[in-house]
Amino acid sequence: MKQITGGVCAAAGFTASGIHCGIRKSQTKNDLALIFSERPCSAAAVYTTNLVKGAPLTVTKDHLAATRGRARAVLCNSGNANTCNADGIAVAERMSTLAAAALDIAPDEVVVASTGVIGQPLDVTPIARGMPALAAGLSRDGCAAAAEGIMTTDTVRKEAAVEFTLGGKTCRLGGIAKGSGMIHPNMATMLVFLTTDAAIAPAMLEQALRGDVQNTFNMVSVDGDTSTNDMVALLANGMAGNPEITSEGEDFSRFMEALNSVTMALCRMIAGDGEGATKLLECRVSGGADTLTAKTVAKSVICSSLLKAAMFGADANWGRVLCAIGYSGAAVDVTRIGVAFQSAAGTLSVCENGAGIPFSEERAKEILSEKEIDILVDLHSGSASATAWGCDLTYDYVKINGDYRT
Repeated sequence: MKQITGGVCAAAGFTASGIHCGIRKSQTKNDLALIFSERPCSAAAVYTTNLVKGAPLTVTKDHLAATRGRARAVLCNSGNANTCNADGIAVAERMSTLAAAALDIAPDEVVVASTGVIGQPLDVTPIARGMPALAAGLSRDGCAAAAEGIMTTDTVRKEAAVEFTLGGKTCRLGGIAKGSGMIHPNMATMLVFLTTDAAIAPAMLEQALRGDVQNTFNMVSVDGDTSTNDMVALLANGMAGNPEITSEGEDFSRFMEALNSVTMALCRMIAGDGEGATKLLECRVSGGADTLTAKTVAKSVICSSLLKAAMFGADANWGRVLCAIGYSGAAVDVTRIGVAFQSAAGTLSVCENGAGIPFSEERAKEILSEKEIDILVDLHSGSASATAWGCDLTYDYVKINGDYRT
């Protein structure tokens, strides 16, 4: 497994593009992105569990059902979520039709997505006007432009890719993501688009994606809000030439490993770029009685607003970790719990057997002043483990969301 560059364009046969078409007021920011495969792809997607869903999710789900898990392109706009609009479905379908005409493919072969403000009608005119330039700009070097086109309050592009071997053939898998606020998934989260040149049947691709998000995107939280437009889509065009994966086995496990490498990297980028965030938080739970217990504890700790605020202030208030574990709903023996804080500056134990132990506040301040903080929780009740990602809670989070719409 080797980390490589290229994002969604790392895999053979994939190109991407991004432009400013006029949805967003700022002309310096791209607001429309396109990803295209020169060959038909197996395709799979997972969607938000929020009952209020963006129209593009409904349209994409219908498309993948109609094609039995096949797609060729992804079209995504930023600046407007196309959610809670009376004409939302028609607009999303129109976006698909525009992309299909420009790429000479069927509308059902288009995965369509939107992100931005909820409840404002999306005028398709700028998208129609920009589509020729967007399609003409498709390039193997277009990942950065596409990654910028899906950003909202993100401050950095999020892209990752790996190279691996299946059946003696070199394969590549890469992705881009957007996500900074309204991040608290119950299936996947944010918007994530993944591409690979590995050959894998649609059913196995869906199994891989659904299995992966449970331990990656589902373990990320920035602010506790599950978005209306969350989607993760994965396209596989088979151009690497490996024997098609049609069942579980060594090749499927290898594919899962590659997928996990990319999605975990994107998770860390999303958590670290949370709205107003100054620190990436990673909670690693060990010693769980079972995996569900470990995951429940890790997610509860990373979601604690009080803990997140403490991490912003570099305050080793470990009691907030215990508090979050206590209300998580997980069946744990509180008298066995150990807690430590860790960063590039070192490791400091602060709690053993559910009780505080002496430690240097000055040393704690040094450790918690780093950009990446690990919160280590040992439940001492078994061998299960889990990891969750989040960020600190800062003044800027309120500032950003105080006038997000206006």
